[in-house]
Amino acid sequence: MAKSKKKKSKSPVTLDFAPAPESTPVPLRKQYDLFIDGDFVAPSGGSYFRSVNPATGKPLARIAKAEDADVDAAVKAAREAYENGWQPMPSLERGKYLFRIARLIQEKSRELAILESMDGGKPIRESRDFDLPLVAAHFFHYAGWADKLSYAFPGKNPKSVGVAGQVIPWNFPLLMAAWKIAPALACGNTVVLKPAETTSITAMHLAEIFQEAGLPPGVVNIVTGAGDTGAALIEHEGIDKIAFTGSTSVGKKIAESVAGTRKKLTLELGGKAANIVFDDAPIEEAVEGVINGIFFNQGHVCCAGSRLLVQESIHDEFVARLKRRIDTLIVGDPLDKNTDIGAINSKAQLKRVQKLVDSGIAEGAEFYEPKCPLPENGFWFRPSLFTNVSASHSVAKEEIFGPVLSVMTFRTPAEAVQRANNTCYGLSAGIWTDKGSKILAMADQLKAGVVWANTYNKFDPASPFGGYKESGFGREGGLHGLLPYVSL
Repeated sequence: MAKSKKKKSKSPVTLDFAPAPESTPVPLRKQYDLFIDGDFVAPSGGSYFRSVNPATGKPLARIAKAEDADVDAAVKAAREAYENGWQPMPSLERGKYLFRIARLIQEKSRELAILESMDGGKPIRESRDFDLPLVAAHFFHYAGWADKLSYAFPGKNPKSVGVAGQVIPWNFPLLMAAWKIAPALACGNTVVLKPAETTSITAMHLAEIFQEAGLPPGVVNIVTGAGDTGAALIEHEGIDKIAFTGSTSVGKKIAESVAGTRKKLTLELGGKAANIVFDDAPIEEAVEGVINGIFFNQGHVCCAGSRLLVQESIHDEFVARLKRRIDTLIVGDPLDKNTDIGAINSKAQLKRVQKLVDSGIAEGAEFYEPKCPLPENGFWFRPSLFTNVSASHSVAKEEIFGPVLSVMTFRTPAEAVQRANNTCYGLSAGIWTDKGSKILAMADQLKAGVVWANTYNKFDPASPFGGYKESGFGREGGLHGLLPYVSL
């Protein structure tokens, strides 16, 4: 009788893709000045700092550093434009400007996406297919609201607030600008925007779009610099409304500085979102959802699903599939259309990611990362995950802002809710199950401003976004996004 031959297990198939770099010409400037009262002006102190390409570690351009005098000039220009042009303007006319801006963003979306990826390190696919369409959509959405504020707040008489000081982070530079500028202008306010120090370039190209759209001088002003520039803007007496997106620690300081003043305040702060996968979930779809929630955006979004809660009965199978999928992710040039994972935004952020990963290993969690090669220059970190994680581990508690996932288990829906809510944050969460009743029951108990069901990181300009607890207060997007910019 012939002996049966033992079949050899096949190793995973890896595919090599030819490079597919972006070829669209990019209008990158060597130097970017401040945008005040409709013109680009040099900083009063004559100081500039370098914006660095995180994929190469080399400088991209020189960015103006605004001094207190520059911030003061920007606020005064915004006040003049507010009182003598923008606020008295018929709301229908204000809406036309927003429509014009939205169309120009669509026309220039390809080059803006490339600039966003060069300056921030995110893959071009995300900049091109996610960021820029949403940027234009927010301006379109609020252009439609401009002459309908009385319908937004029935029985009220909504009035503009005045001059809005807005400070945005590095993870979604252009999208965060749109989230804040569009509703402010639609409600009749003027703006002084301060972009993040490491990602200021696309904000300055947005300023060029404002010029091309014929936006009246002073309606939007952009001052660039580091934390001291943001502090000067927030503390300026001429500011009526502050909108801040960034870290919880800075948000707390802003809340303290604004307390007792007349300034309105909204804060969108940190997050440590839980992605909850039940044993009745479609596993392959859930794996892709988890990948999308933490890796495709490099964990750079504050609502990234950096905590994965998997029902105990499917934990081993789910983690095995997740590891196989991570092994296929391509890390490399953000301007290559094949790239899944781009560069970490800055050297300082890379050090923070590495420090938290080291702490997770030291605390006893099991670390896994693929063996993919990393570019020699720039700031890079492989997509990775921790298993055997407890709630007390630093990687399960602290916001990491990198492509690192922490996996934990649960047995019952009640335990899943308890573990998901066991954080000082409350920005977002995800639920994966085939039972609608379970989704509704879970969503009602989760302390999160946004709960996705059988998907993750889906945004719409008509839908509000914001958090609870130390994730801030106030909402951006949709009708709710109008409220911080009006007095009723």
